[in-house]
Amino acid sequence: MSTAKGSCLCNSVTYEVEVPFERFMYCHCQRCRKATGSPHASNGFVKRDKFRWLTGENLVRRYDLPEAKRFALQNCSNCGSKLPHHTRDGSMMVIPTGTLDEDPGSRPQAIVFWGSRAPWFTDCSEMTKHEEMPG
Repeated sequence: MSTAKGSCLCNSVTYEVEVPFERFMYCHCQRCRKATGSPHASNGFVKRDKFRWLTGENLVRRYDLPEAKRFALQNCSNCGSKLPHHTRDGSMMVIPTGTLDEDPGSRPQAIVFWGSRAPWFTDCSEMTKHEEMPG
């Protein structure tokens, strides 16, 4: 068994997850774009028993979008960082992979809701790249 650790921005909430993920994907749906403030979410999925909170579980706040069958969010109540959450049926954990502090050892296998991507989204391979913020 291999594990990867993750945390929120303020490091008050930490977790550990068994990897590799069962599924690892980018989601371009409008809800994920709104929730992340970015062109897509990047989520790994594991069975719930493959995940555990290490610190700060009491700081985790959940939001279930009322009109959605599946959409939920969890955030750190201190810094607002998105955090892992269980699916509504409780069987899986959804891991926002940007919160990982270590390489999970796998790479995304799919892009979902591609037809819903933001009209301004572009292929990043053609963009100028900088190691840090320029200027």
